Amino acid sequence: MIYDNHGRPITYLRLAVTDRCNLRCFYCMPEVGVKYLHKSKLMTYEEMLRTVSVLSELGVSKVRITGGEPFVRHNMIDFMYQLSEIEGITELNITTNGILTGQYIRQMKEMGVRAVNLSLDTLDKKRFFEIARRDEFDKVYETLFQLLDAGFEVKVNAVVMDGQNTQDIIPLSELTKDNNVSIRFIEEMPFNGEGAHYPKLNWNAPRILAEIRSQYPDLQKLVDAPNSTSYNYQIPGYQGNIGVIAAFSRTFCGTCNRIRLTATGDLKTCLYDDGVLNIRDLLRSGVSDEELKSTFINVFKQRPKDGFEAERNRKSIITESMTTIGG
Repeated sequence: MIYDNHGRPITYLRLAVTDRCNLRCFYCMPEVGVKYLHKSKLMTYEEMLRTVSVLSELGVSKVRITGGEPFVRHNMIDFMYQLSEIEGITELNITTNGILTGQYIRQMKEMGVRAVNLSLDTLDKKRFFEIARRDEFDKVYETLFQLLDAGFEVKVNAVVMDGQNTQDIIPLSELTKDNNVSIRFIEEMPFNGEGAHYPKLNWNAPRILAEIRSQYPDLQKLVDAPNSTSYNYQIPGYQGNIGVIAAFSRTFCGTCNRIRLTATGDLKTCLYDDGVLNIRDLLRSGVSDEELKSTFINVFKQRPKDGFEAERNRKSIITESMTTIGG
């Protein structure tokens, strides 16, 4: 197992397979979308498989497929089957918006996918359209229950946005009453592709938690899993649980075991950095697996302490879209 310069093990890879998405959520990208890259700029499946294989030899055992929306990329299921067969990868999960997911549920079960993160910011159809700019609520909501019925560990990711969906915090929490689902409320982050930056976040993790407690004063704290990004709770008598993720406040960095690889091959040792090197270019230059392994070890030993240090070290202010960095 490889450790970074702060003694944190690197065991978890978030692998973005595409920069494309079939939604236009305003906190993730501009309404017109982003300028999608030519296929030649993206890592090929073969390059991704080779990279994951090398990382597995260094101790990475968990891979989460992200996008954009992963299922908009052609032959995604075949690629996932190949990923699941890499020696050392013991956990393969996916984050999706649910629009195309239902048709692949059987195959995901077959290959051993246990957990699916589903993006759903509201239970109101009108607000869904206002946030996502696409009329797809019914499909996403249907997918949620298809996944639960199939026995997946489902986490619903809801970004909490001032003036947009704070009224959905309690209705989303109520989903945990009769469903074994985790509802995770996430602080909004400055990755909407328009250079937004928030010197002050009105709806931070403590305020989100206070809103939940206002309705459920007996809310119980759960024991958080190792390396968890969420602070987890349960309403007494409810089947599911609730998590709050301080993604902008960045209070969980001390136990972070994650790295990211964008669809274009940029390696990010922190969500807030601007990429420490490009793996796609290294592979296409003819680097050997041993040279690639040494490169990984070197950059892991120069990892920022937290997201604030990573942001300070950037060469430019944050202007990228979350869909381009594996949101």
